[in-house]
Amino acid sequence: MSQEGNSSDRPAGQDPLLLLKTLQLLWTKKEMKKLKEEIRRGFAGLEDPLAGLLDMLESSGDWKGKGHSLGYCISSELQLWMKEHPAVQQSGMKLKKLQARVFRILDQCPANLLDPLISIYQLHTADRNYLLGHVSHLYHRGDYKEAAILSIKLKLQSDQDVEKMCAPLLFQDKINLVEDYVGEHPELQCRLLQILDTWCEPDFNIRDMARQYQGLSRYKPDKLNRKMLSKLIFRLLERFNVDPALCPNVINQRHLRTLNYLFYKRFVEKTMTQENWTDHVQSTVGENRWLQGHLIQLLLRYCDLNAAARWAQHCNLPEEMLPSEVADELQKLEIQERVEEATKEENYKEVKKKDYYQLPIPRANIHLLQNWEDMMQCCEKVLQPGQIVGIDMEWRPSFGTVGKPRVSLLQLAVRDEVFLLDLPRLLEQAEVKGEKEKLPHIIQRLYSDAAITKLGYGMSGDLSSLAATCSTLKGMDKQSQSVVDLLTIDKLLQKSSIDWKKGSLKVDALPPEQSCEDEGLRQPEKGLSLLVQHILGKPLDKTEQMSNWEKRPLREEQILYAASDAYCLLEVYEKLCKDPESFGLSSDLTESLVGKASVKPRAKKQLNKQEVPSPSGQIARQEGRVILTSGLPYQTLQSQVGEGRCFSVNCSEKAKEQALQVLKHFNVRVTLADIFSRCQVCNCDKYLKVPKERMRQLVEGSRNSLGDNSTGCPTSCEEKPGRTRSSAQPTGTTAGEQLESTGSCGADVGLVGGTALQVAAIPPGVLDKAELTDFYCCTRCGKVFWEGSHFGRVVSQFQDILVTTGDEQRVYELS
Repeated sequence: MSQEGNSSDRPAGQDPLLLLKTLQLLWTKKEMKKLKEEIRRGFAGLEDPLAGLLDMLESSGDWKGKGHSLGYCISSELQLWMKEHPAVQQSGMKLKKLQARVFRILDQCPANLLDPLISIYQLHTADRNYLLGHVSHLYHRGDYKEAAILSIKLKLQSDQDVEKMCAPLLFQDKINLVEDYVGEHPELQCRLLQILDTWCEPDFNIRDMARQYQGLSRYKPDKLNRKMLSKLIFRLLERFNVDPALCPNVINQRHLRTLNYLFYKRFVEKTMTQENWTDHVQSTVGENRWLQGHLIQLLLRYCDLNAAARWAQHCNLPEEMLPSEVADELQKLEIQERVEEATKEENYKEVKKKDYYQLPIPRANIHLLQNWEDMMQCCEKVLQPGQIVGIDMEWRPSFGTVGKPRVSLLQLAVRDEVFLLDLPRLLEQAEVKGEKEKLPHIIQRLYSDAAITKLGYGMSGDLSSLAATCSTLKGMDKQSQSVVDLLTIDKLLQKSSIDWKKGSLKVDALPPEQSCEDEGLRQPEKGLSLLVQHILGKPLDKTEQMSNWEKRPLREEQILYAASDAYCLLEVYEKLCKDPESFGLSSDLTESLVGKASVKPRAKKQLNKQEVPSPSGQIARQEGRVILTSGLPYQTLQSQVGEGRCFSVNCSEKAKEQALQVLKHFNVRVTLADIFSRCQVCNCDKYLKVPKERMRQLVEGSRNSLGDNSTGCPTSCEEKPGRTRSSAQPTGTTAGEQLESTGSCGADVGLVGGTALQVAAIPPGVLDKAELTDFYCCTRCGKVFWEGSHFGRVVSQFQDILVTTGDEQRVYELS
């Protein structure tokens, strides 16, 4: 439309194009504050501000590009101005004419200009068919992204074809836009997922689909392969909380990948028992004939005709679905082969007992808890102050299906006993009785009690699954105290270069001709199994790990496996705490294991007769020392020393607060004379006072006289014995303590006793300070100190506990 045509419909008043020129000048000069003021003043002077904005946009092209533009700035300011002046809003035929002009602009409109224009001209009120027609115009022009964005802004999705609108966006890798398009429409979400699932059919040609859309020749449809589609579908299923049964093709493909994985675990890695493998295969295949057919093909590949025939018989597959050789073998099955297989599995179990970690407690001490009466015994023993509890959890393997796994079994191990909590049954019973919060409360109490040490391996993952099982337990990882994740130890051991002499595992490569049925060869241990092997000498037997933990009743092998997984944590922790250095770890290892600081326990833990006192406890008893620690070590150490000789510091607080806690707890009275009264390096309390001029000679001799072989003379700088100690004058040396020079004069200055003074460490400029008169040298390590400003800062930090004695406030800075 020409400018003249636009102006003819406009009432007399200020010319918007003249206003535009003024605004363009301010925009060029980047005077944004004046620009916004002029926009508001200008619109107030226009007869029709809405028509005026369109005149400006139609006559200027600076708003068409991406990013911030003058057009966007003007439109946004008008939108704000209109909220303050609602009377300028138009309606009726006049508004429809304005809307018609806006649609001509929308053809070239950048995305950031859509919202202000839609709001100013009330485009949501326009004729819906007219809106759909405009979007269709953009679509057929090949502007698929622009058409989708405008559809979302105008809420037109319910009147459009989902496949038609979303398919070209997927080929252009604009998945986020697709998700936004269906985000608020559950029926469109389901339709989109059904469409994507049909693209996963074996005979579907993605290239044929791409050819239907204009302007997609430069995009590669191969990038949207079945693997990528599968990931996208499962992500959308979880995001939109849609029933997976809506996508049978992708579900079948996922189950087929699960089948391949199960065959790999059983026949390549050899880390699954026959019973567990069979259970999972049956669950995966179910009654699906397509999957059953693939199962037979895999059995022929990994096993033999006999195994394929047995499964064909089990699935009751019709003969026409079977390869001819399998159909023939199906007629030759004999019962004796079943007996031989069972015997082989039993012999293998006996061999495993020699090679793997075995529970050191009798079977009678493993309690499977499936009702609330049995739970009381568990609570009494586990929820004791000072108790150490090994915690593990089991759930049915998900094999990549949607959602987080739900815990089926919670194992709690204490000294000589293990409690296996059947969570599904216990939660069901509690809900029937109207006490569904009872069990979560017990679990919360266990994890949040700082007086109970909790041991785990990969504890964050366990807590996440526990939260998925019971929503009440969400966020429990933030409430947990006194937890030890042995995964941390595992990582430390992996970094250690120590040569393990106990439980080392040598793994040879499996030769190509080796039979896959040779159960004697296994993959290298990993995870908790490897840690147990390093510490206790034998790995865990993980063949029951992938059991169906939801199936009841639990088999005996599952019960023993679950108990071992929890109890081994106690033994690993006990051995590490007794002698961490023998495993290549630091001696203070136990003080760095606690996940959260624990508070002072409510009761004192009694020393177990079988426990050996720690080295720290032995030294403290022998020398009458007080032990300061944090977290878990307190539980052990407090019982190994005298009453009141061990204090737990809250390590979640800053160093200053920790120091104040210690001083107040032991009622220590600190005066100014106590500050810096000992050497910060070696803790010695005897210093030698050296005048500044003598120290200058020593420093210069150290720096400039390296070639001088003259013998240094004893200094006359002696410390007078028996003087009052203060921060300015620390405890003096014994009478007659002197400086001497060994070798070149001043180059290697030391005390008569042989201690070398570290004069070379004094920074340049310190000797030139007028207020400095003396230096103080530690008589044990030779460290040099001088008066400085650090003292004032220390005094201010600890002012509330200092006892004033009238001593002069001076200090020695660390050189």
